[in-house]
Formats: sequence, structure tokens, C-alpha cells
Amino acid sequence: MAHYDLCVIGSGPAGYKAAIQAAKLKKRVCVVERERVVGGAAINTGTIPSKALREAILTLNDRSVFMPRATDFTSARNEVFQGLMGRCARIIAGEIDLIRDHLARNGVDLREGIGRLVDAHTVEIEREDTRVTVNADNILIAVGTRPARPPNIPFDGRTILTSDELLELEYLPHSMLVVGGGVIGTEYASMLSALGVKVTLIEGRTRLLDFVDSEITEALQYHLRQNGMTLRLGEKVTKIEQIEAPERARTADSTMAQATLESGKTLRADCLLYAIGRQGATDDLGLENAKLAADHRGRIKVNEHYQTEVPSIYAAGDVIGFPALASTSMEQGRLAACHMFGEPCHAVPELLPYGIYAVPEISMVGWTEQRLTEEGIPYEAGIAQYREIARGQLLGDDIGMLKMLVHQETRHVLGVHAIGTGATELIHIGQAAIAFKATVDYFVDTVFNYPTLAECYKVAAYNAVNKLMCI
Repeated sequence: MAHYDLCVIGSGPAGYKAAIQAAKLKKRVCVVERERVVGGAAINTGTIPSKALREAILTLNDRSVFMPRATDFTSARNEVFQGLMGRCARIIAGEIDLIRDHLARNGVDLREGIGRLVDAHTVEIEREDTRVTVNADNILIAVGTRPARPPNIPFDGRTILTSDELLELEYLPHSMLVVGGGVIGTEYASMLSALGVKVTLIEGRTRLLDFVDSEITEALQYHLRQNGMTLRLGEKVTKIEQIEAPERARTADSTMAQATLESGKTLRADCLLYAIGRQGATDDLGLENAKLAADHRGRIKVNEHYQTEVPSIYAAGDVIGFPALASTSMEQGRLAACHMFGEPCHAVPELLPYGIYAVPEISMVGWTEQRLTEEGIPYEAGIAQYREIARGQLLGDDIGMLKMLVHQETRHVLGVHAIGTGATELIHIGQAAIAFKATVDYFVDTVFNYPTLAECYKVAAYNAVNKLMCI
């Protein structure tokens, strides 16, 4: 039986980064992956595919439009759609090769097969008709999640589908219902709307992305509606079914999707994307053999070091729950590997950035206005509109915005929120400022390259200072 210092189950962002970190510490590491390709959902069905599709859409016909209109893509039907998917496939293949190369260069053994726990230090790997076991001082569970598939919904991968099947569509539908206004639902709904698909987004809460600053989500909702999307907010779906398509409504299929709402409304479209919740891929992991258990959503409980109730077993990534982002999963894997081998490390969870790659994109770091109000912290908000910035004018982005939240007394920057072109890149300036306890005066005094979107920080700082002077 082979022995390792660390056995990682799953090669997604958390597992991959943990394996590399442990290898850098001169530990013997293996990664067990049940699929024939590495990278997990992030590379194959989630983060990279969806972002690749987004970039392909925005650069369709050599355009780099920030907020495209449906009329920009009247030619984007089946042939163009397949071209977009082909571009996504090439990017995914490149990422897979990159991960394989990194694992190999760091001496990490990649073992293909289904990994199951035998006990707290042993993993059985099943591959076709063969089974082998490996022993490890430490085990990291990084199996990720899969889309939730309630048994009462007739999924068929074509008319009623999850995000995993969306990228396998052979044609671009004329209309689509998207159930769920979280990150995945909002991203795909906005992308397809940008391609000219008639999208109706249904969300049970009164606004999309309820963890994002309310002013930012209000701006997003406004622009999605301006782009032709229908938002059904505060509406719950009670039934989803397939129906026979009327002759006049038939496109590439003879069926349509129908959603019945709690309010009694009935909505129909060529297809329906179900994007409510994800389930941890732990049901076939043998957790009980190691005296572990997952909750009803397949998630594993861990402490601040990503260690489970069994000291030798750690878990990281989407399988432990929120925020379930590729970036945070990578950091969790790294921190888990450092802790299990006694390597000093420093975590700053309050500085985790969030990026939502909708059209337009959104990003945030630090406190929101809602949380500051609830905590009774006095603050002021400085706003910069992209249309005030020369770079925003050059990009043709007249809807972008950056908001800076500043403590009224200490003048420290507490949070930054952005919507618009490059928001997910722009946010890291604010992240650094918060980490080093910069005040709003830093941005007033700093000179930024001209013309750049980074100038938003200076404009927002001036706006905040003007308000502070009136207090």
C-alpha cells in the first residue's frame, strides 16, 4: 500500500492548491480524481466555462461592448452559438493542461478513479474493475458540488436543464426561463440576454444577489431590464413541467418548459435553467467509515483551519459551503495544507473579494452599507460614475459606478463596491487599501494614470470628503 503525507480527493481549486502547497513543503502528495479531466467543476462546468462564454459573447464579431443590446446579436443563432462554445472548449482544454502540468512539475501523483474513505487515514480508489488503497497521514476532501436536482422536476438536459447541461446545448434558444437569482442564475441570464435570448429571471426574494450592496443590485436590475430581460422578483415557482410546443412556437424542439408561480401566473419558454442551490458531492464518499457526516445539502462542517471533527481529515472548497467561489476555495486549500503540516500562515477572511461575472460585472470587498447600519458604525459613501471618468467615456460605459464607504470619524476605507467594465479587477485597489488601513485622504492625494478606471477612486474619495465636510 502506497503511503503519502497528504491524499487529496478532488482536483478542483481547493484540492489543486492544497496539493501544490503541500508539495512545496516537500511532502509526498497524491490527488484522486474521479473524472478523466482535472480541475473539477470550476474548470469543466463552472467558473472557467461560464467566464469564457461571457468573454466570447462580449467580443462577438470583434466587438468589446460593455452592455450589448439584443440587436447587436441578431445573427447570433445556432452557427454563431456553436462558435462561442468552440472557443470555450479551447480555453477549458488549456486550463486542464495547465493544471496537469503544475501537478506533474511539483511531483504530485495524479490517481484517476473514485476515491472513498476506508478510515481516517485510508482511501480506496476504484477505477473500472480495479481497486487500490493508499494510506495518508492527512486527507483533504475537496470534492466540490453539483447542481441541485429536485426529484419533482423533469430534467432532460435540453428543455429543462441545470448549469452543467447549459454549455452542452446544441442550439441557441429564442426564449428561456431562469429559476434562481443567485450568482449562477444571474450570470447566465445576463449572458444569454446579451445574445438576444428572451430571458425571464424568477427569484423568490425581492432582489437579486441579496448579499451584494443594495444600490449595486438595484443598478444591475435596472440595466438588465433595459437590456430586455424580464425580472419576476418576490415570486416562487411551485411547479416545473414540459409541455407540447404550439406549432407556431416550435424552434429546434417540439417541447417547451412551463413554470407555474405561487401567484398563479404561468410562464413558458423554449427551455428552463434551474439554478437554485448546489449539493455537495459527498454521498458516495464513505464519510461514515471515518466517523464523519454531511448535512442535508452534502456539506461538511470544519473549523477555522478547515479541519473536520476527525483531526487527520480536512475539507475545503464548495463542499464546506458559502462563499463557494473558486478564489476562496484556492485559499482554503492552501491554508488547510499549511495548518496540517505546521506551516505558519495568515488568513484575512474579512478581505475576501467577491466577483459576479454578469453583464455588467459586479465586485465588492469589505463592509456593505446594510451591515454598517446594523452594526451602528457611522459612515459616509463616496460615489464615482464611470461617465465622469475619461476612461469610462473611451470605453463607452456610461452605466458603471464605484462606491467607497468611509468611516465618519477615522476616515478609514471600510468597503468598496463596483459595477461596470473591469469591476472585478478594479476592486483589488480597494482591497489593498482596506488591508493597510488607508484613509480616504490617501486617494485624494494619490495620482492615478490618466485616463484609467482607477481614477474612480479619486473621484469617489472627493465625493466622500465633500460629504464629510458637511457633517
